[in-house]
Amino acid sequence: MRLLKVHIWLLGVQLASARFCMYLDQWHSTTLPGKEKTVGIDCAIMAFANSSLFVESPAGEYTPFAPISEIRGRFTNGTKLLIAIGGWGDTKGFSEGVKDDVSRKKYAKNVADMVNKHGFDGVDIDWEYPGGNGQDYKETPNSEKASEVDNFPLLLKEIKSAIGTGKQLSIAVPGRKSDMIAYTPEKGPGIWEAVDFVNIMSYDLINRRDNATAHHTSVKGCLDTIRNYLDIKLPPEKINLGFALYAKYFTLDPKANCTSEKPVGCSIARGELENGADAGTSGAVTFETSQLSPPPVPIGVSPNATCGSLNGFRCKDDLCCSSAGFCGELPEYCTSGCQPQYGKCDGVDTGSSFRRARTNGLTDMEQGGRYYVDHEAKLFWTWETTDLIARKFEEIVREKKLGGVMAWGLGHDSYDWSHVGAMQKGMEGYKAVADKKTSCW
Repeated sequence: MRLLKVHIWLLGVQLASARFCMYLDQWHSTTLPGKEKTVGIDCAIMAFANSSLFVESPAGEYTPFAPISEIRGRFTNGTKLLIAIGGWGDTKGFSEGVKDDVSRKKYAKNVADMVNKHGFDGVDIDWEYPGGNGQDYKETPNSEKASEVDNFPLLLKEIKSAIGTGKQLSIAVPGRKSDMIAYTPEKGPGIWEAVDFVNIMSYDLINRRDNATAHHTSVKGCLDTIRNYLDIKLPPEKINLGFALYAKYFTLDPKANCTSEKPVGCSIARGELENGADAGTSGAVTFETSQLSPPPVPIGVSPNATCGSLNGFRCKDDLCCSSAGFCGELPEYCTSGCQPQYGKCDGVDTGSSFRRARTNGLTDMEQGGRYYVDHEAKLFWTWETTDLIARKFEEIVREKKLGGVMAWGLGHDSYDWSHVGAMQKGMEGYKAVADKKTSCW
């Protein structure tokens, strides 16, 4: 009986110290909130430092996208501030740094020096992905990256040793099993031992390499992802379940007979070109005010070739405003995702389509995913809702006794901060369970 009480008490302590991490990225930093909206977040991660900065000696210079003091001021005292290195498409520096013992030691020292210089509380390694399947997978085949699987745990151990026990080391890991090339039963334990916690990107479970519709971050899909990592001995207390504060869309195949009653498994248009580049048939829309509110009238002409909902300018003459917010006339500026309120647009108006999706969307209760089939725009939408966030806390975080949660990213939710609020409510409930368990002692 005493052993059972000890176990319950230890579990309560674990839950009471559960992490609530939030990424802040340089592309969505103009509407970041203050402390009144970040209550409960105890781990903020600035993104990104380029991975190639740390390969050579002397190392390259990292410049934060905002003053460190300003970022810390947006959170309660005691919130840990980490710096994320890498991100989607940034693999070159990691591939160089991981090669051998000499390169790993040099890389780790350079990372530690940067962390100490700027006063960060730790570092998050966001390598997408060791062993291959990254943005460059057509340019550099996975077969040429096989050694990264063996060397990745060694690099992490060097970084942890260099930054010291007083600093935190985390990693961001893929949600799709096909991308878990370096995360195997043989290599997993060595990785988990080296890090303090693991941010599982349990979203983007459908991407432009797929050929049929699916939910990008459903309850069932996220649960399957967590099980995949538990199966290779990742301790649940080191797991942060990831939440996506954005929606994704995919262009339906003209021949697809996709209906609201059967939205999953419909054929979608090819999302990649032969060289692996984005074909412009899919994309993402955040929950920002600039995305979900009507554009201002009148809209000023861009003075610097930036445009769109995020920048607040329209393009001059007959230029198109791309989904990324830049003026141009090439197809990548004028096709899917372009913004017709801010310039010429030959593609689908994804902004209007998503507003229809938010109004008319449906929930797949079995899989736990929100979706909308837009027959007018020929788009399939998939996204997270506050109700589904609550389900994930109940059915995944609490059920699997996870160590915490994280989201990408804070600046994406500025329309009404409802998704951040749902995560705050979920964490409050999770920690309330901990209080009951420890009080029983």
